[in-house]
Amino acid sequence: MELKPGDVVILKSGGHPLTVAEVNDDTVECLWMGGEGDLFRETLPKTVLESAEIDDAEDEDEDEDEDEDEDEDESEDDEDDDHKKKRKKVA
Repeated sequence: MELKPGDVVILKSGGHPLTVAEVNDDTVECLWMGGEGDLFRETLPKTVLESAEIDDAEDEDEDEDEDEDEDEDESEDDEDDDHKKKRKKVA
């Protein structure tokens, strides 16, 4: 695995995404933010790291939510139209 500063990695055992700050022969200096906003810096062996997959699921979830809202709006409009048609038939 070829790493360079700025790459995002994760421990093979899991955990927070880490940003590569510096790459040496067998070690990688990584940075990450803790849960309370603290900045951590640690030098780790390359063998314990793997590239992190950037998950765009949050963006997709937002898109899906917007699509669902639009579908609901269209469904409500259709129901309103059906209700109006029924009233016209009765009158």
